Amino acid sequence: MTQNKNSPLKMNPKRFENEQHWLQAEFCRQQDWGKFKRRGDSNLIPSLLGVILALTLTACQKATLPPSPPPEVQVVDVLQEDVPIYSEWVGTLDGFVNAEIRPKVEGYLQKQAYSNGAYVRQGDVLFEIDPRQYQAALDQAVGVMGRAEAALAKARKDVERFTPLVAQKAVSQQELDNAIAAERESAAALESAKANVQQAKLNLSWTRVLSPIAGVAGIAKAQVGDLVNQQTVMTTISQVDPIKVLINISEKEYLKYAEQINKEPLDPNREGRMELILDDGSLYPHKGKLITINRQVDVRTGTMAVEGSFPNPGNILRPGQYAKVRAAIEIAHGALLVPQRAVSELQGSYQVGVVGTDGKADLRVVQPGARIGNLWVIEKGLNPGEKVIVEGLFRVRPGIPVNVKPAATETPAATAPAPAKG
Repeated sequence: MTQNKNSPLKMNPKRFENEQHWLQAEFCRQQDWGKFKRRGDSNLIPSLLGVILALTLTACQKATLPPSPPPEVQVVDVLQEDVPIYSEWVGTLDGFVNAEIRPKVEGYLQKQAYSNGAYVRQGDVLFEIDPRQYQAALDQAVGVMGRAEAALAKARKDVERFTPLVAQKAVSQQELDNAIAAERESAAALESAKANVQQAKLNLSWTRVLSPIAGVAGIAKAQVGDLVNQQTVMTTISQVDPIKVLINISEKEYLKYAEQINKEPLDPNREGRMELILDDGSLYPHKGKLITINRQVDVRTGTMAVEGSFPNPGNILRPGQYAKVRAAIEIAHGALLVPQRAVSELQGSYQVGVVGTDGKADLRVVQPGARIGNLWVIEKGLNPGEKVIVEGLFRVRPGIPVNVKPAATETPAATAPAPAKG
């Protein structure tokens, strides 16, 4: 580009930072100068010169940003403690005793004496069956027993009368023998009559169906007016305090702890070995105990049935509920613990941010183990006392300095146990 020698706006390239800025300014200068020169309006030249100089000086200024401060992160120390390792299973709650209520006698159901779903005590009346036919049978049995009592009394009198007459030869020995046999027969008939009376009384009493246990009664299956018999299930009563939990452990789990299971006899009074997590995620406040381990592995599922029990004051837990059951199965000695929020997962790989003694961040690939509440056991990749990042990991890259702030330390004692990983 050639310069216009006649232009009073001739610019010095040394005032510009680079050649490109100077060429732009020079082009604009020559275009504007030629325009105003043709118009002959030289009065605007000083104003135009001031505007051009201000714009070019502004364009030449170079913005400089201050260096960014190191990112701030929160860290905690890697803990090393002995912690219990828990396993977790899905269990089903069931009544400690489930009694199916069936009538002992046949008849028409007259009354349901309890409220569906209510708690009943042992001996409470549940149902009443029409008692009239059983009352009549009792009255008949009582009459037969009275006749037998009279016959026995007559036979005894005959024996008493014939005995001295035989000595006087007033009656024959045969007649005395017949009287003695009649007495014994009458005595046996009386005993049979008494048994029939007792049976009739039982039948009459069984028209009032009583609860054999204390527990929660289910909804009645038999309705008033139904003809019920010994095959009729009228309702079910479940003893729910304590309540039973049923779980299934795998054959692999059994083999892992078979020696301990078979070596130690199960103590029915041993408490506190099992915990219950309800469907809403809350931890049941009462701890349970192990009751029974089945004798065999189910060939269809490859699992072994295990039963435990939990106290259930207030009958909060009910049969049929699903719950998670966990128990401490071993102690991890010298386990390294970090908060779970310090561990990030990416495509099956677990990483932890670590701040070294030089104040620089680093990323470590770790192998996590069991979870203990909000903490995670790290089996490989960390050392005791190292500082791991719990907040601000997304702002750092390996090797950059960071501004370290301490975070609140979490301990196993302050957290609830979580199941073993895997």
